[in-house]
Amino acid sequence: MAKSKTGSAGRFGARYGRVSRRRVAQIESEMRNATRDGNDVKRVGTGVWVDEETGEKFTGGAYRARTPAGKTVRRSIRAALASGEEAAEDDE
Repeated sequence: MAKSKTGSAGRFGARYGRVSRRRVAQIESEMRNATRDGNDVKRVGTGVWVDEETGEKFTGGAYRARTPAGKTVRRSIRAALASGEEAAEDDE
């Protein structure tokens, strides 16, 4: 019989339930494979990430370089700036 691959959550064994272990494995997988603008990023500390190509440090989520809430905020800011530019063009 082939060995089963347990992944990062295998350290918990049979404890904590299947859903919790699967969620931990998914979060840790996303954390290890994180990218920003196509560049690989590495987690330095809680919420602190560094771009491996440019060396730029930035903040993000504890386990994700870009959080869903952060994406929503960025989208709202971009929309507000775009509507501000349209209003400035209408005033001219």
